[in-house]
Amino acid sequence: MSATVATPAADLRRLVDFAQRGDREALEALYLLHFDRVYSYLHLSVGNRHDAEDLTTQTFLKMLEAIGRFRWQSAPFSAWLFRIAHNLAMDHFRASRRWQPEEEVPEPEDATESSAEEAALESIGRRSMLELIENLSHEQKQVLTLKFVFNFSNGEAAAILGKTEGAVKSLQHRALVSLQKHISSS
Repeated sequence: MSATVATPAADLRRLVDFAQRGDREALEALYLLHFDRVYSYLHLSVGNRHDAEDLTTQTFLKMLEAIGRFRWQSAPFSAWLFRIAHNLAMDHFRASRRWQPEEEVPEPEDATESSAEEAALESIGRRSMLELIENLSHEQKQVLTLKFVFNFSNGEAAAILGKTEGAVKSLQHRALVSLQKHISSS
């Protein structure tokens, strides 16, 4: 079984099916396909590289333990995996009650290649968005990060955060109104 970087939904479904049967190559392919995005999400969530690395490892260990219970009806695979990462990050906050941000936040790898100019503009846009959302509530930050940095749909963000789609839409709306006010007053 060989994985490509840009995996269509049918190929991802096949990878998950093989992984659920214990196929090591499929498990490795799922790990490689999702590692960068999960690590970036956790790094943004917990604010430091060391904890993000530990939580990323825990996320994939939990994936290995639970992949047999994954069902396509409940959520897309990536949303299910990010839900595991989200729960671990929340457990981390409850246990440590600390957040130590670093200046350099890794950018999630994109499955499509782009020119250096496009990559630079996208990075600037992402960094500007990250700077703007610092003044939002934790939940609003999570919604905007999942939606605009990681490109999850409302349904996927809801599944990751354990909220309804309506709650995600509401959080997004309030966050965008707040950002608009901040930009207008600048």
